[in-house]
Amino acid sequence: MSPTIGENHETAHRAPRTRAAPTEKHGAAAAAPLRPPSADWTIDQGWAGYGAEHHALWRTLFERQCRLLPGRACDAFIDGMARLPIGAEQIPDFRRLSEVMMRATGWQVVAVPGLVPDEVFFEHLANRRFPAGNFIRRADQLDYIEEPDVFHDIFGHVPMLMHPPIADYLQAYGLGGLRAQSLGVLPHLARVYWYTVEFGLVQQRDGLRIYGAGIASSYTETLFCLDDPSPNHVAFDLERVMRTDYRIDDFQETYFVLDRFEDLLALERTDFGPLYARIRNRSSLQPGGVRAKDRILQRGTGAYHRSGRNCAG
Repeated sequence: MSPTIGENHETAHRAPRTRAAPTEKHGAAAAAPLRPPSADWTIDQGWAGYGAEHHALWRTLFERQCRLLPGRACDAFIDGMARLPIGAEQIPDFRRLSEVMMRATGWQVVAVPGLVPDEVFFEHLANRRFPAGNFIRRADQLDYIEEPDVFHDIFGHVPMLMHPPIADYLQAYGLGGLRAQSLGVLPHLARVYWYTVEFGLVQQRDGLRIYGAGIASSYTETLFCLDDPSPNHVAFDLERVMRTDYRIDDFQETYFVLDRFEDLLALERTDFGPLYARIRNRSSLQPGGVRAKDRILQRGTGAYHRSGRNCAG
């Protein structure tokens, strides 16, 4: 069993992906239940229930991202995608994905009706199960959707779960998530997940690359984060990230950059106690701000967010 991030002699702390219970879904799971379908919220994917229109939406999303990501996505993402039974022709079958993932890193995909409570999410991650929404967005939501669908969860997240450092890192989140919840530190730790697993960048020998699922599954944010002069690129620093607010309804103003994926696993050896003591009563940092002590790789112009535009239209 992997150790937990921030484990010491007293507690183990971990950043979660904050989730809330669903109310309404679209696609194969047209109406998500108000009550959990089971104790762990898992359901059958209902693969046979996808219609031609659902597979056509998947194809549109898949093909345009595959045209865009070479030279932008990290090598681990491209390699993971190539090793998985994922293609343009249809929404993947979670059972086939899980067979390949289990052999590679011990992970599997389980279907859920949408967003699930934090404690359920942590329990799945702790046991190397990735909960994925079984619904797909509508045709008018190609560029923006408020909650993760099957394209975000499978195309965006699953390829990186074929990479051992990320596979171990995600399990570490699950193992410590409930403890972090009981300590009241989830807001700080959620930022770590957000700025790594969802919107992280990594420095490769041949340049800056995407590994975060929120970027890899988004046509517009893929272009924005690397090609636009507006956002900041700042070297990853744990305390800095834990103090930094993020955007939930628009492109990020700052992207944090790893030197290598193994740096995430170093968090397992970090004593978070002194860190929490330092930041607990300190004000949050604004998403677009930079500090003199930051290692800045790109100081953004901020022009996009000052313009008042919004990625949701």
